[in-house]
Amino acid sequence: MNTVTLRAAKVSIDHTLDGALAGRNDIFTMTDQAHGAALTPGDPGGLSHGLRASLAGRMARANAAEGLMAHFADLSARAGGAEAEAQVADPAFNGGEDVWLAAVVRHTDLVTSDAKSVVAKDIAALTAAGVSEDDIVRLSELIAFVNYQARVVVGLRLMAGLS
Repeated sequence: MNTVTLRAAKVSIDHTLDGALAGRNDIFTMTDQAHGAALTPGDPGGLSHGLRASLAGRMARANAAEGLMAHFADLSARAGGAEAEAQVADPAFNGGEDVWLAAVVRHTDLVTSDAKSVVAKDIAALTAAGVSEDDIVRLSELIAFVNYQARVVVGLRLMAGLS
């Protein structure tokens, strides 16, 4: 089994954990399909593929998922995103003077660090910054997927004794 999630977890194919995961191949296949839908959809809307990859890298860093950080950095570079998009992965970057980008970065960080605290006013802040309703949905899908994938990667590493 060779999937983005397993490669990012750096679980070797001969590891005893691989046998336990073999019966769950469909989950990893669906996770790879969701990866494609979240990171490189046919219609990215206002969230370019490069921006998506950079936001994903930011979330991977917040979740201490190093293998995913490298994967998303590579994905961002291959997407040929603008320099501003690439710097989004840096946790010190807050969106700068770009109100739209600052709102997207703030929301991504908030949901990644404390999803339970998100309230209606947080969504209203995205709208007030000019983020369309469709892009709010796209962003929510991206955030949900990447945080799920990061937790799976971290969990696999812990199960494999790789910390």
